[in-house]
Amino acid sequence: MQKEIIENHLSINRRKFLTRMSLGLGSVALGSLLIPDLFSGGMDDDAASFMSGVPHFAPKAKRVIYLFQNGAPSQLESFDFKPRLREMQGMDLPASVRMGQRLTGMSADQAHFPLAGSLFDFKQYGNSQAWVSDLFPHTAKIVDEICIIKTMFTEAINHDPALTFFQTGAQQGNLPSFGSWMSYGLGSENKNLPAFCVLLSRGKGNGQGVYSKLWSNGFLDSIYQGVQFSSGDNPVLYLNDHSGIDKQSRRKMLDKLAELNDLSYKEFGDPEISTKIKQYEMAYRMQTAVPDITDVSKEPDDIVKMYGPDCLLPGTYAANCLLARKLSENGVRFVQLYHQGWDQHANLPKEMPGQAKDVDQASSALVTDLKQRGLLDETLVIWGGEFGRTNYSQGKLTKDNYGRDHHPRCFSIWMAGGGIKPGIVYGETDEFGYNIVRDPVHVHDFHATCLHLLGLNHEKLIFKSQGRRYRLTDTSGKVVDRIIA
Repeated sequence: MQKEIIENHLSINRRKFLTRMSLGLGSVALGSLLIPDLFSGGMDDDAASFMSGVPHFAPKAKRVIYLFQNGAPSQLESFDFKPRLREMQGMDLPASVRMGQRLTGMSADQAHFPLAGSLFDFKQYGNSQAWVSDLFPHTAKIVDEICIIKTMFTEAINHDPALTFFQTGAQQGNLPSFGSWMSYGLGSENKNLPAFCVLLSRGKGNGQGVYSKLWSNGFLDSIYQGVQFSSGDNPVLYLNDHSGIDKQSRRKMLDKLAELNDLSYKEFGDPEISTKIKQYEMAYRMQTAVPDITDVSKEPDDIVKMYGPDCLLPGTYAANCLLARKLSENGVRFVQLYHQGWDQHANLPKEMPGQAKDVDQASSALVTDLKQRGLLDETLVIWGGEFGRTNYSQGKLTKDNYGRDHHPRCFSIWMAGGGIKPGIVYGETDEFGYNIVRDPVHVHDFHATCLHLLGLNHEKLIFKSQGRRYRLTDTSGKVVDRIIA
């Protein structure tokens, strides 16, 4: 308590000290004289044990584009080929395979669990001879650029906690999101754009909810919150000036407002006051930067052809992939896409082809586009959902129709660029596609690996809130070294 009073009186803390003063050795020395324990950096400190905006070691990636497939695409119709399921079509899932594992309330009361082989063919591609479904012909062309992980797993079995887990490292809400942690750890590359941007799109399938808690700053300063872009005439809400207010008037108003806020900050020492000043200034600078970034009319024909005609329709997945590239190449640290519609509990053979078509070409184009611009090596691209799908049919199985329930035990994602080893398939599941037999990757391992690629030690990227030290990987997680180039 005494220390907090002193810090408020001085209007200074570790992160504010580094923000307000030069990062030169002279300032560091001065800080250590003024406040002896300011840079002690031990695990008993009251704040994170690192300098915000400075990586722990040389990074392989500078930024992230996360293509989140909300609703959980089936691994058995995408990247995990299981011919055994076709051979045993309609037979019950053996109890020795299920091993009494937890089921959702939607299929727990089924008397039988009929195995359902995919109705879609698979072929092998690339030097890795990776199996890819015919639903993803464009992704098949870039298998030598991506790493397919077939052994992701999570404890969450329902959409909201599983989605929240991937985005925040915990199943409950109100914690900092992945993008917020990254912004906090590395800072921004472009003072005119947010470090963390969010893009939403929706397919024709059954959609699951996407909420602002997924890009929340949690207990971190609100400057680290994700900024959502919309598909309308105003990509960022409330960014433009009202009619009758010119640029010069807006500048004067912000200057006066900053003076008032600065007086309040000096009196109360509340860091959120300083954050608000930064947000107003960011909004002012974004008024010029955002319209230019979101304008795709100047993209050459070959780029439009690569992403597909939908890239010219704001709000589509293809348009958001193209916008993600533009944001990323202009210094946005973390671009998060959410594409809804993957929740195929029934009619999967009829619904999933449309979903796959919505995302396949644009996802592949993004990787190709980044590579030809020389950006892929420093941009980590991630594609995947919150969990997988069961090998048995939820409800009635017919010759040409089935559905799949939630399956957290094993599922597939892919990653590319940013220090990821290209052209490999990592991990293996059993012949039923139900359990992992080699090289499991937990959500915490996934986060630890991503942070490592960005030059951040997941055990040191911490923040103390309400007496507890938090980190994205909570109390576990290990770096998956074998997928790193």
